[in-house]
Formats: sequence, structure tokens, C-alpha cells
Amino acid sequence: MQPQKTNDVLGTANRGTPAESGLCTLCRADCAGKCETWLSCLRGRDMLYPRDFGAITAGSANTEHQGVSYASLRLAGRVLGPGDDAERMFTGVNLSTTFGRGSGMAVGLPIITGALGSTRVAAVYWNGLAVGCALCGVPLVIGENVAGIDPKAEFTDGRLKKAPELSRRIAVYRQYATDTGGILVQQNVEDSRNGLAEFLAESHADEVAVELKWGQGAKSIGGEIKVGSIEQARFLKSRGYVVDPDPDDPSVSQAFADGAVRAFARHSRLGHADLGNFERLREQFLTTVDRLRALGFSRITLKTGAYGMEGLAMAVKCAAEAGLDLLTIDGAGGGTGMSPWNMMDHWGVPSLFLHAKAREFADALSQRGIKPADMAFGGGFAREDHIVKALALGAPYARLACLGRALMIPAFVGANIEGVLFPEKRAAVHGLWDSLPKVVAERGATPEAIFAGYHALRERLGEAETRALPLGAIAFCTLMDKLGAGIQQFLAGMRRFAVTDLSRSDVLAANRETAHETGLEHMAESGLEQARRILEA
Repeated sequence: MQPQKTNDVLGTANRGTPAESGLCTLCRADCAGKCETWLSCLRGRDMLYPRDFGAITAGSANTEHQGVSYASLRLAGRVLGPGDDAERMFTGVNLSTTFGRGSGMAVGLPIITGALGSTRVAAVYWNGLAVGCALCGVPLVIGENVAGIDPKAEFTDGRLKKAPELSRRIAVYRQYATDTGGILVQQNVEDSRNGLAEFLAESHADEVAVELKWGQGAKSIGGEIKVGSIEQARFLKSRGYVVDPDPDDPSVSQAFADGAVRAFARHSRLGHADLGNFERLREQFLTTVDRLRALGFSRITLKTGAYGMEGLAMAVKCAAEAGLDLLTIDGAGGGTGMSPWNMMDHWGVPSLFLHAKAREFADALSQRGIKPADMAFGGGFAREDHIVKALALGAPYARLACLGRALMIPAFVGANIEGVLFPEKRAAVHGLWDSLPKVVAERGATPEAIFAGYHALRERLGEAETRALPLGAIAFCTLMDKLGAGIQQFLAGMRRFAVTDLSRSDVLAANRETAHETGLEHMAESGLEQARRILEA
């Protein structure tokens, strides 16, 4: 079913074609609003409710459930639950959790970012995103190739010795880090060849975890970026990357000079292409993990994509045998900063199918006495209902929901507002607006009037430090306020008062095909036996 472009109840609209997540398929940094996630960066938890209270009534539009996707799941509610009714409020639901071996990494909300790597939007909007994640205790993943494409990075004998951009990104997060959350740095084939792990061990071992990358939901090939300079394309080729078309080909050089070729795509190499079977992959993977631990990394994670059941089983089994802290499983429908578009639409296993099987595979290992790695589910998530559905579907193994594109939006919005309110900062923050759009201007002309989350931060940090924050970070915290309150409300309705209490019984299939594919109860059969016992008593 095609999501609607407008939601009259919330007063939201998509400028482009909406995806299942509620975001436009193409999310622009200069967008002037106003999808649900965009508006939530300003209004916070107020976006949970219908607009124009006192003059309206509102009714559900989501009554038909066709096909198999996260939209065909329903979240359960309950009459009975623990505690005294007079004391139980949704605001008391505990949003914090942990993941990983031992005592685990504590997180403030059950969310982790997707990997944000060598794309330009990740680099230029990093400050708002990173500071917001740190303040909210959200683990942040630095994606692949950041050091490899950095023109200021220095190598000795082919090994990375200095990576200014990567070190900057780590430092921005660490400046505001609390005792919840943390930062992960992703390593792909090129990163491994460049000695990224050794560099991190020497410079940042106590500050980061390492995420090994097998894939992502948006594509079945390695990471890409696009560059508009033939000199930069040649530089990236000299760093060992695949550049398409080849900037050293005389015909391509001439085509670029004539304006026929205007951009070059930089690609990463495929992983595991030379491995003929699972046993060889397993042996190499375990050796890699052992080497990382020997370098001093206490936390190691793995991210895999929408490769199908064999690839999923490999990831689940290897992550368990290696004792990894987290396995992130990104289904088709996942976002990207740069991927072939038709590949995004037509390859791989959609998120719900993949996540349901991941939970089944983890359960199979657990029944054999093998402890599965904690999991994060990703692939087209943006709202609080997505997060709760993913955690319940994967319970008790799924500890986090992985959000990518949705978490870039507050960084965009905040930077654009900052560039208008403080013109002297516009270039530095990469603001793209000449003036405030009507939907922003009608809220006010100061950060404290525009952002509903400003005042809680001022109470926590003080006036001076709050004034010094990137407005993208304030927008991020405002969005987290909405998502957090929304999660609390869903859980309270289930009579669950901590995200760690979620179970498979908290999510239901809305049609028979979804019940068959996921193993969930159909909503018309959930609790039916108990209902009959009540009637017969």
C-alpha cells in the first residue's frame, strides 16, 4: 500500500514520494518541511497528538492491512498489568537498556544510528547529529571509508597514521558523551587494508567500538559516493578505490572536459567474494575478531544486509560464536546516502521477513545452548511505532532499533534554522535557507521559541552551554523527546514499564499471510483461549 503524502490529523505533508517510514524517498537537506519527522524536530511530543484540539475529533485511517510489512503488524494492548493503577503512568516507563557482553553498553533510548560514513551530508551535518546523540545516550556509528577518502589522512607504508576527519568526528561526540551511549567505527574491506583498526587502537582504543561490515539494506554492493572533480576521482583511485567511470581513461577525460561526464562514483570492494564456503568465511571472521581483541578493542559488532536466509544464518552464527556485542540486521527498505536507485527498490529481503527469520535463527541457537549476540533491527524505521514493533518482533534478542535517514533530519533542520537566525554562522553550519519557512517562523524567531526541547536542555546544562549547542543537536533532542514519549505510551498500553520487558506477545499479525511469515499470533486469535476460559468460568 502506498503511504499517503499528507496526514490531515497531524498537519504533515511530504514534498516527495513517501516511503513506508513516512520519510520521502528522497530526503533533501534544504527541505522546508513538513513531514512528521521534520515537524517533530520542532514540536517534540506535541506531534503525538491530533492538531487543533477543542475544534476537532479524529479517527484512525489505518484499518486495512494488506501484504506483509511492518505496516501489517499491530501492537497489543492489555487491561491487566503489574502495579497500582494510581501509581502507573506512561511517563514512568523506563526507556534505557543495554546491549553487549558483560555489563554491556548502557543506552538512553533503545535506538542506534545507521552507519554515517563518507557521504558529504554525514560530514557537513555531523556536529548537530553527534552532539544530539551524545546528549541523548544514543550510540552513534561512524560509517565506512571516512579515513580512506580524507585528503588530509596520512599513510606510512600503506598504513593509516593520521585521520583528521575521523578523529574530529570522534571528538565531537566525546565532548558531550555521558555514561550512556558510545561511538562505533565501521570497518570495510578498504578500511581493513588501510590499517584502520591499528590506527584506532593506537589513537582511540578506549573511546570506540569496531563494527565489521558485511552489508546494508540499501544495496548488495559496497559503499559509494559521487564526486564532481576529476582530480578528486583520480585521488580516490590512487587510494585503492574503484572509480566509475575510470578517470584515467583518455575517452573519459575528454568526456569530462566536454561536459558529457560530470561526476564519478567511488565504490568499495565486495567482501567475501573469494570465500567458497561458510567454513572458510567462519574461520576468517573468527580470526579477524581475535585480532581486533588482541589490539585492545573490548566491544566488537557486525552489520549485515538483506542477503537472504543463508547470509543471515552466517551472520547470526558467526556473531554468536565470536561473542560479539551486537549484530545489526538491515533489511531491504533501508536508507542510504548513495546507492543505485533500482537496486534499492528491487534487491534483497524486505525488513519484516528478514527480522522475523533472524529472531527464529537466534532462538534455534539458544535452544542448542549457544548464546546469540544481541541484535539491532533496521530498514525503513522513523517513528515510535516502528521502534516498538521491531523490538517486540525480535524479543528477547533485539535490543535496539537502527534508524538512519530519520536521524539526519534534525541535523538538517537545525543547521538551516541556525544559518538564518545567526547569519554569521551560515557557511560554517551549512545552512541552506535564506529565511525561515512559514511553519518555523510562526513558532517564533529564537531557538527557545522554535524548539520545544530547548528548555529541558537549558534546565539540564545551563543557559550558557545550551546557547553554545548546535541547533541541530537541539532539534535532535526534540525529536528524541517525541520518539521517547511515543514509545512510553505504547509500552504503558501494553502494561510494560520498561523496554526490556517487551515480548513477542506484544506484537500481532494483522493478516493471515503475515502470521504465516512471522510466526506471530493473528490479532483475532491472540488471547482467544484465555477469553474462552473467562466466558466458561
